[in-house]
Amino acid sequence: MAKQLNLLPTGQVIATALHTEMQRSYLEYAMSVIVGRALPDVRDGLKPVHRRILYAMHELGLTPDRPYRKCARVVGDVLGKYHPHGDQSVYEALVRLVQDFSSRYPLLAGHGNFGSVDNDPPAAMRYTETRLSPISHEAMLADIGEETVEFISNFDNSQQEPTVLPAQLPLLLLNGCSGIAVGMATNIPPHNLGEIVDGLIALIDQPELAEEKLLELIPGPDFPTGGQIVGTGGIKEAYTTGKGSIVLRGVAAMEEIPATKNSRRRTAIVITELPYQVNKAAWIEKMAELVNQGKLEGISDIRDESDREGMRVVIELRRDANSHAVLQSLYQQTALQINFGAIMLAIVEGQPRQLKLRQLLEEFLKFREQTLSRRYSYQLAEAQERIHTVEGLNLALLRLDEVIAILRQAADGSTAKIALQSDIGLSEVQADAVLAMPLRRLTGLEKQNLQAEFERLRAEIEGLERLLSDRRELLKALKKDLRSLKRKYGDERRTRFVDEKLLRLERENNNRRDAENAQKEEQGEEAVLEVTLRGYVRRLVNGQKPGKKSNSTVDNDCVVQVISANTKQDLVVLTSNGKVYPVKVGDVPLLSGRLSGRGAPLIGLLPSATESLVTQFVLPSFPAQMVLLTKLGRIKRLALEELAGLNGRGLTVIKFKDDDQLLACRITGAGEEAILATAGGRLLRFRVDDEQLQVLGRTAVGLQALRLRKNEKLVGCVTGADLEENLILFSQLGYAKQMPMRSLRRSNRGDIGTQGISFTSKFDALVSLVLAPSSAMLAVTTNQRLLQLPASAISVTGKEGTGSRIAELKGDEKIIAVNVLATGAR
Repeated sequence: MAKQLNLLPTGQVIATALHTEMQRSYLEYAMSVIVGRALPDVRDGLKPVHRRILYAMHELGLTPDRPYRKCARVVGDVLGKYHPHGDQSVYEALVRLVQDFSSRYPLLAGHGNFGSVDNDPPAAMRYTETRLSPISHEAMLADIGEETVEFISNFDNSQQEPTVLPAQLPLLLLNGCSGIAVGMATNIPPHNLGEIVDGLIALIDQPELAEEKLLELIPGPDFPTGGQIVGTGGIKEAYTTGKGSIVLRGVAAMEEIPATKNSRRRTAIVITELPYQVNKAAWIEKMAELVNQGKLEGISDIRDESDREGMRVVIELRRDANSHAVLQSLYQQTALQINFGAIMLAIVEGQPRQLKLRQLLEEFLKFREQTLSRRYSYQLAEAQERIHTVEGLNLALLRLDEVIAILRQAADGSTAKIALQSDIGLSEVQADAVLAMPLRRLTGLEKQNLQAEFERLRAEIEGLERLLSDRRELLKALKKDLRSLKRKYGDERRTRFVDEKLLRLERENNNRRDAENAQKEEQGEEAVLEVTLRGYVRRLVNGQKPGKKSNSTVDNDCVVQVISANTKQDLVVLTSNGKVYPVKVGDVPLLSGRLSGRGAPLIGLLPSATESLVTQFVLPSFPAQMVLLTKLGRIKRLALEELAGLNGRGLTVIKFKDDDQLLACRITGAGEEAILATAGGRLLRFRVDDEQLQVLGRTAVGLQALRLRKNEKLVGCVTGADLEENLILFSQLGYAKQMPMRSLRRSNRGDIGTQGISFTSKFDALVSLVLAPSSAMLAVTTNQRLLQLPASAISVTGKEGTGSRIAELKGDEKIIAVNVLATGAR
């Protein structure tokens, strides 16, 4: 057996049980981590690394009024002087002090990329810059040079560092703190500065303040990212026991997304605030994963529209989804609602303790009272030292001749100093001050200044002695400082409170409202559609009234068509290229806000993009037929059943030859009459039946409506069953005439027709044919002027004649179209 190696010089071996040594070593390690790294001090609310960062920046002179300095320089100073650990851990702590979404009141100001709520990493420390923020400079470091706190040697005894910063505000509560030590953890939520200051002042005035009163002043945490706190039970438990669970949720709102060309109107949940410390990007990814797995239903799209202005996450819902049920699922299955586990654990006199809210405030007040006493004692000692020196200078000036004689006779400075002490009665400090006094201090003005300084110092000493001898005066000064800091750095609360009972009632109301809306969505709602001359459309519910300009020509627009419909019905929109598209009545924007004057462009509601002009829109009724008329004289009768299966791609209802376009569409029934008009002033009346105009299929070109002369076009078409109605014809030079429909001879489709109006000029032509309305008509000119024309001003004549001039045109201006103002417009 080998001989045991003896390493001890005396040969003595100390026998120690292994479990005893392990227990002792582990406890020493645990306390080192608890006190020296992981838990904050109850006095300044900082962990050692944060305290060392702030003090190193204070030494570097990085005040708020100085330029930013590279973070790498700050990290280097902290590592080299005070914190011999990894540079990345120091930089991460520094970054957190800059982030306004991590700290309620950031202690550092940053320049560069310091990360985001999406958990984006900050830029490397060689790129970012920092300096002290105003609140940390004033409320944490302002008094550090006045012996307010103890200093100890650093790790290599080359520097001195403070054991605690002379905090004037309880940063432990303002910014909160989280940390995991050995066998224990802390998680203190941030709070509002104004509320904390109010609570501190109340405790100063009433040390036995009831818990209920304290909780009224400090109702709960105030997180930098806002959000909502649900209920107050968890807050009260955390504040009265030091530990509790607080329900925190994001802020959500319901929005209606208007219809576009490729989509219909739908509901969206918009998230503008997330709970504290929730990673937005990870939350969106988790939400998308749940949707793909089928665990989260009713969501069609998720978009992150956040920018510099703030957070905005849009969650689009399916048309059949219950928005409030989806929101509840988001609360239950994602981090949109979390439980913040508050643990009020901090270092008190070198030991970790779990504290109530009152105890946290009391510990801070005790510390603040101590720092104020030390600061005032330091200021008093300096003032007393200075007034002693000023007294000596004043005495020397009073006995100036003696002083000068002593200085002349003295062999050296030491001799003069001894003589001043013995002959004049000065102390050693006073004698040194007299010997150091320049000749300019002998002037009369300097004598006055010394006397004024003496009076000021005496008043200052009296005030400091009063503060140190009377605790009430000291507490008054403490409250004054707190109020001053509140005025400078206090702000509005960001996190709001939501009552659980109100939430439950609101949830029940929402469910009931959703059920009613679902029933209404299924059955539809009665509405009125109004289309304007310029192609805008708007929807009004029964009883709703538009703005004052709804049917005015002031904005160069007016209502020309009114249709009563149900929101479940589909409009059929016809375009000039002979296609039809469906638009659900419920997708037409309701009359509200900025839409009150005009509405939305009808072409913008089409589910498929089209460059063609909207000719007309109609509400199909069965059984009925659609009569289509083209500008080059083709006519077609189409059964509305042909439109079955109409979808977003649209359907072709008529094909064209040459450069033809759709002119008009009329819904007709059995036995109605049709009257066509050409630009040459000819009219053709025929019966709409199977003999004259048989029903054709969708792909048919159409039949000859009437014989057109060279370069002649159709300009209008009216249909109706009442032959007692009158027709009104308009020419482009402003002439109009009114004639009975019965005065026209019934002919056959394809005939040449009858001349209905004569022209005074070979440059004139017919531009419009309408049924005489009870309301006014609106003429549109080549100069885009709108001329309102009352029907009563147009006389009734026979087929012969030119009619009368009813429109005053300017220069070569001509009328290009005439529309009847809708009488049903409201």
